[in-house]
Amino acid sequence: MFSSIKWRFIVVYFLLVFIAMAIVGVFIVDRLEAQQIESVTLSMKNNIEAISSTSSYFSSDNWLENQEQIQSTLNDWRLAQGETIYAIYDEDVPKILATSSKEDIYLIGKGALSYKFIDPQLVIDTFTGKVTEAVITDDLEGKTLKHMAYPIYSTTGKLSGILYMTSDLSTVESTLSYTRSILSKATMIALITTIILGFLIANSITEPIRDVTKKAFEMSQGNFNQYVSVKSNDEIGQLANMFNQLTLKLNETLNEMELERNKLDTIFSYMAEGVIAVDKRGELIHANPIGKKLLNIENIEIENEKHTLDLNNLGLLGIDYTDETTLNGEKLIEIGGNAYKVKYAPYRNEHKSIEGLIIVYQDITQEHNLDKMRKEFVANVSHELKTPITTIKSYTETLMIDDIDDDHKKRFLSVIDEECDRMSRLVSDLLQLSNIDYKRTKWNKDRICINEIVENTISKLKIMANEKNIALNYNSEKECYTYADKDGLVQVFQNIITNSIKYTENNGYVNIDIKEENSFARIKIEDNGIGIPFEDKDRVFDRFYRVEKGRSRDLGGTGLGLSIAKEIVEAFDGKIYIESENMKGTIVTIILPLLEETKNS
Repeated sequence: MFSSIKWRFIVVYFLLVFIAMAIVGVFIVDRLEAQQIESVTLSMKNNIEAISSTSSYFSSDNWLENQEQIQSTLNDWRLAQGETIYAIYDEDVPKILATSSKEDIYLIGKGALSYKFIDPQLVIDTFTGKVTEAVITDDLEGKTLKHMAYPIYSTTGKLSGILYMTSDLSTVESTLSYTRSILSKATMIALITTIILGFLIANSITEPIRDVTKKAFEMSQGNFNQYVSVKSNDEIGQLANMFNQLTLKLNETLNEMELERNKLDTIFSYMAEGVIAVDKRGELIHANPIGKKLLNIENIEIENEKHTLDLNNLGLLGIDYTDETTLNGEKLIEIGGNAYKVKYAPYRNEHKSIEGLIIVYQDITQEHNLDKMRKEFVANVSHELKTPITTIKSYTETLMIDDIDDDHKKRFLSVIDEECDRMSRLVSDLLQLSNIDYKRTKWNKDRICINEIVENTISKLKIMANEKNIALNYNSEKECYTYADKDGLVQVFQNIITNSIKYTENNGYVNIDIKEENSFARIKIEDNGIGIPFEDKDRVFDRFYRVEKGRSRDLGGTGLGLSIAKEIVEAFDGKIYIESENMKGTIVTIILPLLEETKNS
């Protein structure tokens, strides 16, 4: 992830703001701490000076004689909470003479060097005549105190003693902690804002770069029609402009190169037909790509190798270079299962002598297959119509005989009516297929519940199934919706389920199962009927194709039902498959795309 310039930009931006906020925070806290301690120090100094100047006992040469008065002065003096003051005099060993702390009264007269709240070194240094101070942390008590030792001189200029004052810095620590908390929160807000703004800014920079990179990759794959949108006039916009100019120039250069190459290449290289040139010895002297493919020498340079070809193998039987009448003409041949129209003519040298043949192979496989299908289709239609027409004609001629009784007339007319219905169904199916083929069918597509259509179809075909004692089993996990034409889907399911019932023996079953798979609905229609032979499975969707022609016709089929079903399903962006084994049953699977509401439900 961090190999991306976007994330590197965000990280650098984040670190810059973090470092800046850290430096500012440290500076502010340090300055605030110094200012707070300085304020406490000034207050302590003012207190000491005020105490020493208020009472004349502090200016005497001997504090020990005035101990009670000094203690009284300290008791009466109002100090702030957390402040304590000690009067210390020196008689060989510094001792506490008086204190403002009622808890420390017991210390009076004891050596100061043994007391935990007094720093002996400060006391010793102050007895040299200078004011000393220090910030000392008591690890046991967890307190930080400001200590100040102030020398007091008598009226005669003698150092009478020192006033030692301590002040609890808990308030300062509390203020600093609160300040650090505010700075930490401000830093977090600044960093979050930095990440958001950094992402937006980095995205505005990297998005055009990614676009250019993507288009450059497409160009590396050979797609040179790539242009990027220019959204600004800055360096990124200039890069996009230069890329577009490069693309235009590259396309112009490629077009010029292509034009020059086209001038050097022959038109044969771009013909859809295969072109082959051979000399009188049968040696191949030229072949365009299609011709090489026909000869199966696609990866061979003709200029570097000689290939002798037999004209008979090229489909040109009876060619004789001594008889010009055989060197010009056209034929229809088959090569590798494909149909080709072959046209050939001789080419001559400057002396008008024949040097060889130019042979052109035109692939007419599609046209040939279409013509074959058309002939087969005409034959099938003719065959399908011939039977009912013959039946109608024979029964009509019989009815024209006067001595036919009424019962026979009714039966003959019934047969004629059935044959007319069959022809009507055949014509309707043919018209429907024709309309689908030529895109003339107008589908009224709408939101369709597949389950509802299948259930209605099963309900309609229940009677038909009951006549053969066939069990119609239906299972669905949930309702599936698709976008299709309702009548079209009704026709598909009715056709498939009807076939399953028709071609299943008595006491069989037809199972219909609907499941959702990914973004599609899978409808599986399974029966244990007569099945489809292996050799017929690939042609069941062909028009007029029947596995058992006589039986299918007896059951009223036209041979077009599955073809129509396949065309309808594919018109709705679906697919249809058939799995079958002879005499073991058939499974027809229909796959239709689901609507978004089904996917999200």
